[in-house]
Amino acid sequence: MKIGFIGLGIMGKPMALNLLKSGHELVVYDIEAGNVGILTAAGAASAASAKEIAQECSVIITMLPNSPHVKAVVCGENGILESAKRGTVIIDMSSIAPGVSREICGICEKQGVKMLDAPVSGGEPKAIDGTLSIMVGGSKEVFDQVKDEILGKLGASVVYCGKTGAGNTTKLVNQIIVALNIAAVAEAFTLAQKAGVDSSVVFNAIKGGLAGSTVMNAKVPMILENNYKPGFKLDLHIKDLNNAIETGHETGSPLPLTVLVMEMMQTLRAEGFGQDDHSVLAKYYEKLSGDSIG
Repeated sequence: MKIGFIGLGIMGKPMALNLLKSGHELVVYDIEAGNVGILTAAGAASAASAKEIAQECSVIITMLPNSPHVKAVVCGENGILESAKRGTVIIDMSSIAPGVSREICGICEKQGVKMLDAPVSGGEPKAIDGTLSIMVGGSKEVFDQVKDEILGKLGASVVYCGKTGAGNTTKLVNQIIVALNIAAVAEAFTLAQKAGVDSSVVFNAIKGGLAGSTVMNAKVPMILENNYKPGFKLDLHIKDLNNAIETGHETGSPLPLTVLVMEMMQTLRAEGFGQDDHSVLAKYYEKLSGDSIG
């Protein structure tokens, strides 16, 4: 199948490579020529715009930073809808505001174009090995058409969550839990450090118990090594929490802990840590305590 892929960043690049490895024909577009070059070297064709991709492909995946980028690529000048044929399927795998997903989907439907919101969780490592968790909203019929042949090549878990916007709502739930979990881990291991107990010993002692989690197992080793190479950038998590807080306001859902962690993240971004991994939340506690966990 010929698939268009727009957005070849930290996540999009390995995802596109996995589609190539699975035997799909790919036409790619990104504003960074270097990212496009990596994909063309692996066998993909390139396009000069989203509009050009839509001329060639009936299934198009977008993996972009935030709501405005998706709206521009789909609905804007030289965007997908300028040339998309009726029946074209857009799978937006970006993490954006659920309300914007519904807005863009409504515009697409007026042109006979179908759209799924299908954000992912798992960060760069799981994007590379094709074991992402994928949360999908939109038409169940369209979901069934692309689940195994396309989404199943990118993720180990592909779950239909409901109508348009449900995928991104599920992703916001995920991002709240991840953010609060990292903050809890940083706070708890700061206590261990200040109390004079070896953090690596604490980690090994509790990781198999109720406190254990995928987040702790992934992030504590990074924190102990003082390694904040981004698997998922702090700036992107701030974007997700902004969308979560906005959605909370729209729906009347209280998010006091989310707001607190957001302020911690904003402080770190102001100090220049925005491009580091979100586990850099540990630095917030280092600043407060005057002691390093790692």
